[in-house]
Amino acid sequence: MAKQLVKRLLDRLVPDHDVIKRHKHLQFLGDSLHEPNLWHLNRHSVAKAFAIGLFCAWIPLPTQMVFAAVAAIYFRSNIPLSVALVWLTNPITMPPLFYFAYRVGLLFMNTPATEQSADFSVGNMLSELGEVWQPFLLGCLILGVISSAAGYFGIQYFWRAHITKKWAERKKRSDRIRPFQCTYWRKS
Repeated sequence: MAKQLVKRLLDRLVPDHDVIKRHKHLQFLGDSLHEPNLWHLNRHSVAKAFAIGLFCAWIPLPTQMVFAAVAAIYFRSNIPLSVALVWLTNPITMPPLFYFAYRVGLLFMNTPATEQSADFSVGNMLSELGEVWQPFLLGCLILGVISSAAGYFGIQYFWRAHITKKWAERKKRSDRIRPFQCTYWRKS
């Protein structure tokens, strides 16, 4: 059910992969766009797509989607899912998430926060850019790695648990339906 829902959503939002393969600006990629894992949903391509998308979401550049697409092609993961997960950090969620990354960076650098950085605003961040870029980028890297690992192993675990549950349900159904047993021909 969930797989069908995701598939319908991706089919509606993502252009046809044949159109993407024939696009004139993507011809430099050659046959690498013909890899089936780039377009299909299976456990490995989805898990890698989550890892790539969640890692690239923490890159504080406007080219996050390009990095996610290139990494998806390189690691042979699902391209649409990798690019879509980058939107975890959108213009609405970006300020609190990046401030959290800054605070994590301060924690790992064992550096106290400055007085102006406690009052979080874009103006304060830009005025103190020389002081905040190191803890900010370190926090982004740490949270990117943690999010990436959690996404990869979480998808692997939940996909495997879902398949195990489906197999158990199938076995339970087959145990209830017993084959026809004829006692008339049984020898006494």
